[in-house]
Amino acid sequence: MANDGPLRTSLVWLAVIILIVGISTYSFKKMMVTYLIGMLGIAGVLLPDWDYFDRDVSEWCQPITVAEIGPNAVQRPESHRFRFYPVRTVIYATVYGFGLYKWWTYITH
Repeated sequence: MANDGPLRTSLVWLAVIILIVGISTYSFKKMMVTYLIGMLGIAGVLLPDWDYFDRDVSEWCQPITVAEIGPNAVQRPESHRFRFYPVRTVIYATVYGFGLYKWWTYITH
């Protein structure tokens, strides 16, 4: 990851959320579950190879060839361009929505 600013910011916010959960529930176990869910969520958004996943969903099972990478991909430090794919958005919304729902029901009970 060339720019680790978003990772640092996400980790700081995760620490704040963990503290809030710990103070409000007095449960170390719920704090650890929040940490685990938060780290998995951050890793799922920030760590994937977005040049690979920034393709149509039907092409995710096929490897990227050298011709698809191109000479500019190696020289650019980071990609700020996000292509909107409805299927990818639905997949992410479903997975993260279900995870947040399960986390919230665990924390509140």
